Amino acid sequence: MQRIMLATDFSERSDRALRRAVILAREHDAALDIAHVVDDDRPRRIVDREVVDARLLLSDLARSLTDLNGVSCTTRVLLDDPFAGIVKAVAEAPPDLLVIGPHRRQILRDAFVGTTAERTIRSVRCPVLMVNGPPVGPWRHVLVATDLSEQAGSALARFARSGLGRRAQLSVLNVFDAPALRLALSGSVGREGQQDYLEVLRAETRRALATFTSEASVGQADRIVRHNQTTVATEILKTVDEVKADLIVVATHGKGAVARMALGSVAQQVLKEAKIDVLAMPPETA
Repeated sequence: MQRIMLATDFSERSDRALRRAVILAREHDAALDIAHVVDDDRPRRIVDREVVDARLLLSDLARSLTDLNGVSCTTRVLLDDPFAGIVKAVAEAPPDLLVIGPHRRQILRDAFVGTTAERTIRSVRCPVLMVNGPPVGPWRHVLVATDLSEQAGSALARFARSGLGRRAQLSVLNVFDAPALRLALSGSVGREGQQDYLEVLRAETRRALATFTSEASVGQADRIVRHNQTTVATEILKTVDEVKADLIVVATHGKGAVARMALGSVAQQVLKEAKIDVLAMPPETA
């Protein structure tokens, strides 16, 4: 972890992301690049004024971070649509991690094009951290949610190599389905039979998860399997509460530009509903 990029709009949400980015930069001895995008689809005099103000704010911020926190810091101001500007900044100077604040809810806009966070995750190749929780120190408990796919295995291995959360307790979760319980079997087999069926699936899932974590070389990790009784995202968030995790890691699936456009529905729901930090981790081959 050598370079971290923070996308800021100078809001309170972005201030929370800044504090997490500083914690990570100090922990990993990484350089911090702070980017602000000025929306250029407005009258020129307004845009010019905002550019001047943004450069002054960023200059003061960079000086403060260097003097008080010992963080090597560079800044940039881009003129573009806010989403496109973030993607451009990442393309021009690829970071090892992009840090953003929690998304702002815009119900009608989000219904059609998704949040800026989701659109960014679809469009960049680096891991993206959305900071939701209070950045009071290093993460204590990381929960990695996985579907045991090849892409998820690659993403988990990439996370392990990144060193993120290296001092935290690590749990790896798989939410398994029991399709027969929703079909004819549930009506023809008694409660004891249904429980036996679930135990068989649970045991199979535990074995698969053990193999999965071993192949990803994640080291010491608690393995958690959970029956999907609601939705996968809901079960993930229930587990977060139970184990008191402060970071969720979700894989973004797919290879190539077209596949990356399809952010999974589970990741989308977790991003929208999580109250703790969420790290969207693409597979190594993305």
